[in-house]
Amino acid sequence: MITFFLVLLLAACATKEETHFVQFEGKSDQKNWAITELNPELPSDWSSFEYLTFEIKASSTQRFSLKIHDSEGIRQVRIHPFQNAWVRASIPLIYFQKRNTKGHDMAAIGKTALPGLWIGFTGSVGSITQVDSIGVEMNLPINSPSLEIRNVHLTMEQSDSILSPLPTVDQFGQWIPDEWEGKASSLDELRAIWDEEDKNLQSEGFNVSKYGGYLDTKAEATGFFRVEKIDGKWWFVDPEGHLFFSAGSTGIRVGNSFARTEGREYIYTSFPPDNLSAEGIQIGNASFNTWNLYRRFGNDWYEKWKDMTIRRMNDWGLNTIANWSDQNLGSSKQKTYVATLGGWGFSAETMGMPDVYDPNYALEVDAAAKRQCLPLKDDPYLLGYFVGNEPPWPGREMDLVNVILEGDDTPMKSALKKYLDEGDTPERRKSFVYDTYKKFITTVNSAIKEYDSNHLNLGLRFGGNPPDEIIKASSDIGFDVFSLNIYGYTTYMDRLERIDNFTGLPIIIGEFHFGTPGRGLAPGLAQTSSQEERGVAYSYYVENAAAHPSVVGTHWFQWWDQPSTGRNDGENYDIGFVNVADVPYHELIEAAKATHHRIKDIHMGNVKPTTREAKVQ
Repeated sequence: MITFFLVLLLAACATKEETHFVQFEGKSDQKNWAITELNPELPSDWSSFEYLTFEIKASSTQRFSLKIHDSEGIRQVRIHPFQNAWVRASIPLIYFQKRNTKGHDMAAIGKTALPGLWIGFTGSVGSITQVDSIGVEMNLPINSPSLEIRNVHLTMEQSDSILSPLPTVDQFGQWIPDEWEGKASSLDELRAIWDEEDKNLQSEGFNVSKYGGYLDTKAEATGFFRVEKIDGKWWFVDPEGHLFFSAGSTGIRVGNSFARTEGREYIYTSFPPDNLSAEGIQIGNASFNTWNLYRRFGNDWYEKWKDMTIRRMNDWGLNTIANWSDQNLGSSKQKTYVATLGGWGFSAETMGMPDVYDPNYALEVDAAAKRQCLPLKDDPYLLGYFVGNEPPWPGREMDLVNVILEGDDTPMKSALKKYLDEGDTPERRKSFVYDTYKKFITTVNSAIKEYDSNHLNLGLRFGGNPPDEIIKASSDIGFDVFSLNIYGYTTYMDRLERIDNFTGLPIIIGEFHFGTPGRGLAPGLAQTSSQEERGVAYSYYVENAAAHPSVVGTHWFQWWDQPSTGRNDGENYDIGFVNVADVPYHELIEAAKATHHRIKDIHMGNVKPTTREAKVQ
């Protein structure tokens, strides 16, 4: 009898620790396992546990959906794995049960990082009391990626770890468990690449003013940037009166790569030295791009990097230093730039909605606007101000109301309760949210205009596909330009038409990008099948955006690749113009240069945009 039970126990352990393998093919592929197949000890009621813990190894950084099949429905999150590394992950079960409402913008509210992967949240949440199976699904898999999973169990404590191989990051910040053409193996190899780039950069390839406007065009010059509709098409007009289409990149900065190192020191071969300092620049302890700049330029790396950046922008046809960039680049008066304002009281506890009902709110906004705008008001190189980024509550107004009502006692909570005392309906709840938004944005925009009437208000950089209500509410409250971030293979003309119809404002795309999986980096929010196709995607997106009469600019996100081990929220995207070793992605650069040579004539309607779409798989 003892032998019989021992055999059963050993069989159960073997099943629990067995590695389950799936290879993703086709346009979309999925695999489901009964929970007893993964681990005979798994119960169907998971509600009393805190974590779903397992070990996985993924051949690709492509994200996949992790699905919990409950009798009441499918609950899911999106997993962004490390590449070619075994990791142990403990996924908080709350993310399968309830939508996250904590975060001041869409990025903060939509994801979270674990040591060996990161999680993207979805709206597919609910009870987990009658679970019968677990599934994985991947859309548009590239090169038949595989996934191995083992040791699936429920726990009360986290036990995340990167298991093997170790280390995973080399001295240049590159991902060790993957190989690719161009991967640096020595400093001498990198120096040869850097020297070749230095010799080939040109500065006179585009016929533009010192601000980036087209010299063969002319409109009224006012000494500052403005917008004007000419022959049915919106344009920026530069301070000298030349028409200007803003082609820019965000994140042109050095120092802090936002890499998460605490508790993961063991996965790095080495860390940058402590003496990588520059005046006013915060240097992160895993800023490998900064270390590589030091290797390239020596002790005065920062000044030489700024010079190289301007030379690159001139050669590549980029005329705008966009959001999240080094302020010193803008103040150098060598390139047009945008300013990113803050201090408006965005709170993670209220989904980014400021408490405009606080009696001190207007004074705080006034002080923030004065502090930020007065020093810039006479700078002709300033294109304008962005006043925020991707508020997460549009489309989730009911969630916001519940968060306010269930939160701490605040002036906004008191105002909401008083408003609902006169009638509590979904329509009135939504009305309160939009009334609050209008109070917020009119207060902010008025303060900005008071301290700087010379420069453009470039808007709030809405994310994705903003609902009609927020577009209409933004039509007459002080924006000179309507900004939104659109991640996709096109700007989606229906969205642009809605903005046109509801606001009549010119439109700027604040963020977009394309990436491809590999190098330990994930493909971002819009993937392509190769580095060459990243360039194809760039040209298609930008040229077709420029063909729209209301679009006045497109800003790429971002200058550098993100760290392969993930930034503070986990993102580790292959989305840079430049990689961690300070080497440009030439396929992308050459395509961008060709598009920037065409962009004026495309926007004027003299040249058709490209029709070649990128291969995404």
